[in-house]
Amino acid sequence: MVTFRIVFGSLMGIGAVRFMLSDWIEHLYLEPHFFFKYYGFECVQPFNELGMYLLFGAIATSAFCMMLGLFYRLAAAVFFLTFSYSELIDASNYLNHYYLVGLLGFLMIFLPANRAFSLDTRLFPSIKSNQVPAWTINILIFQLTVVYTFAGIAKLQPDWLFRAMPLAVWLPEHRDLPILGYFFQFKETAYLFSWAGAFYDLTIAYFLMFRITRPLAYVGVIVFHLMTHLLFNIGLFPFIMIFSTLIFLSADFHKKLLGWIGYKPIAVNDFTQTKKSTVNIPLYAFLGLYSIIQITLPLRHLWYDGDVLWTEEGYRLSWRVMVLEKNGLATFTIKDSGSERQTEITNSDYLTTFQEKQMSIQPDFIVQYAHFLAKEYEEQYDFEQPQVYANVYVARNGRISKRLINENTDLAQQQFDLKPRSWILKYSKEK
Repeated sequence: MVTFRIVFGSLMGIGAVRFMLSDWIEHLYLEPHFFFKYYGFECVQPFNELGMYLLFGAIATSAFCMMLGLFYRLAAAVFFLTFSYSELIDASNYLNHYYLVGLLGFLMIFLPANRAFSLDTRLFPSIKSNQVPAWTINILIFQLTVVYTFAGIAKLQPDWLFRAMPLAVWLPEHRDLPILGYFFQFKETAYLFSWAGAFYDLTIAYFLMFRITRPLAYVGVIVFHLMTHLLFNIGLFPFIMIFSTLIFLSADFHKKLLGWIGYKPIAVNDFTQTKKSTVNIPLYAFLGLYSIIQITLPLRHLWYDGDVLWTEEGYRLSWRVMVLEKNGLATFTIKDSGSERQTEITNSDYLTTFQEKQMSIQPDFIVQYAHFLAKEYEEQYDFEQPQVYANVYVARNGRISKRLINENTDLAQQQFDLKPRSWILKYSKEK
């Protein structure tokens, strides 16, 4: 638990500082005129420039306080709230590892990670302990196992296994790399990486659980994630997974690891002295509910018709890691119901290049943008009950472009909700 606190807090603090120094606050939060939302969080809005820097300053400060174990519970709560707020501002910035960070930050609020080798133990010596309840370790193991397992399940589909997509598109882009780059030009390499990646995701957490397979499995974690860091621009995610999976390793390993930076176990009261007959019903209820949510959320796409990789209904929060390459082109036309006026929209007038790319392939973003355009033209150009139509073509995993939505649908009249969207065109088979 101490190791996890230190590595998680330090990575998050470094990540927040890196975010500010890379001018990403300007690009992602200050430049856009419009922000895409998660359903139910439409009220979350960006602050001004000073406010956004203060928000990320709070993320960095709280993360480093977690690392040090200084006012740990408060720091964990502040980190979770500020980080979550920053991610809810614009859904087009969604990444699986941001979601994972939010979940781990939430769990850290409830974990007694400051009871040893922390500044809190100096301020409040009575909290010292050499042990923690087993659930505090197991809930982190469970969360990481969910990530890996569902990432592996998501790869058990024809595109990944039988077309080596999207790796067959991505790997040749790195053929200039020394030594390895030569092999990336061959389709066989993409198939090898695809099958190996699926096997890795499906099994690695379970290999890490057993002492006999654990050392070799952790070497596999390091090799796998360093390779993904080398080949793909996915930020801190490889390092988050490399260091987070240390939670699977034995207590003796962590004592030795922490001993390098001055950790010395001391004899103090521990959790084994509590009454074993006590059943903490609220705790078990919380753990049960959390586990059910984490298992069912990635499966919610089954409620919708069609291929989730095409419709993206139920796509987010489901750990579909690196299984999709999509490009789209969307043009919008607004018509005035009270006259014959109509105009075609220049998307760059309202969206950044990154936002436009994300919008053109995701139906829930398309309908949000249509509502924004309808309101804009009603208020700024006196359009009467504006009608918004979109001509959207999307290419998925190396296929030719196909129309994504019904071009005759007035998107201004469609609801932004979680119900199935009948205006998304479905295709029975794709080769």
